[in-house]
Amino acid sequence: MTADVLTYPAHADHGHDATATQTFGFWLYIMTDCILFASIFATYAVLSHNYAGGPTGKELFNLRYVFGETMFLLFSSVTYGFAVLAMNRNARNQVVGWLILTFFLGLGFIGMEVNEFTHMVLEGHGPDRSGFLSAFFTLVGTHGTHVSFGLIWMAVMIYQVTNKGLTTPIRSRLMRLSMFWHFLDIVWIGVFTIVYLLGVM
Repeated sequence: MTADVLTYPAHADHGHDATATQTFGFWLYIMTDCILFASIFATYAVLSHNYAGGPTGKELFNLRYVFGETMFLLFSSVTYGFAVLAMNRNARNQVVGWLILTFFLGLGFIGMEVNEFTHMVLEGHGPDRSGFLSAFFTLVGTHGTHVSFGLIWMAVMIYQVTNKGLTTPIRSRLMRLSMFWHFLDIVWIGVFTIVYLLGVM
């Protein structure tokens, strides 16, 4: 009995320390991503008017289309929030349902972005056309790549929640994915404002 009493708290502390360390490490990753995106935003700001005789943002961007794309990502953050609320209630099926809905909203965002890129390249407005387009594809493409990795992570979490339930490690992973997903939402608001809104003025 004495051994059990002494051993359990140590084990619990170890699990708590591991989760805290993982969360701290993920915050560090988010900070490095902030630096990455800040650098790309700065590059875009420098090259945003380097058209080299090519098309400008006003000629290329369809704000209605991009607004629809933006709604997909913004609503995906809302649905992920509902998944976290369901997790706090231990409602596994609801967590899975909200994650699936979030996944398809994110997939819709990526589908629209790929369609936009494909259309621009086929029209001869690829990243090699001008400094402006090179910076545009780099910034928007980097964000899209992050969203794509987020979708892969989300698919893994859907599988894990379905098959293993809401264990402590899975809850921790879901919270870190939540941080990542909302971070991408904030970055996209910056992209939408600086690239698209200012680009059509």
